[in-house]
Amino acid sequence: MDEAVSTPEVPHTWRPRAVRMVAYGLGLLIVVTFAVMAVILPMDWRTLDRVMLVGLGLLVAGGLHLLGRPRLTVEEDRVLVVNGIRTHVLSWQEIFDIQMPEGEPWPCVDLSDGTSLPVMGIQSTDGESARQAVEGFRVMLRRGEADEPDLS
Repeated sequence: MDEAVSTPEVPHTWRPRAVRMVAYGLGLLIVVTFAVMAVILPMDWRTLDRVMLVGLGLLVAGGLHLLGRPRLTVEEDRVLVVNGIRTHVLSWQEIFDIQMPEGEPWPCVDLSDGTSLPVMGIQSTDGESARQAVEGFRVMLRRGEADEPDLS
C-alpha cells in the first residue's frame, strides 16, 4: 500500500458513521414522537405535564448524543480523543501504537505511561473504513517518529 495514498492530511478527524446515524436518527425520532404525544394528549393533562414529556424526549436525545459524540482528531502537535463524556488531549510523544484486535468494538492507543486509552471515534461497526482509519493513524504515528531527531 502506498503511504502517500493511505496517509490522511493533517488536521484530520475520524468519526464513527453507523453509530452517529443511529444515535442522532433515534434522538430526532424520540423528540418528535414525544412532542406529538404532548400535543395529542387528552385535555385533562396539564401544560406542565406536556412540557415535561417533551423535556424527557430531549433528555433521552441528549443521552444519545453521548453515543454520537466520539471522535479522533489529529493535528500537527497533538491528538484529541473524545469519548462520550471525557476528552483527552495527547501529544504525539505520549502515543506508542494503536491496536484494534479482531472482534473489539473500537481500537485502543498504547500510551507512554503504560496505560491504554480507548478510541471510540473509530468503531468496528464501520467495517473496512475502521480498519483503514486505524492504519492511517498508525502511518501518521510512524511518520512522526521518523521526524524526531535521534538524541543517542
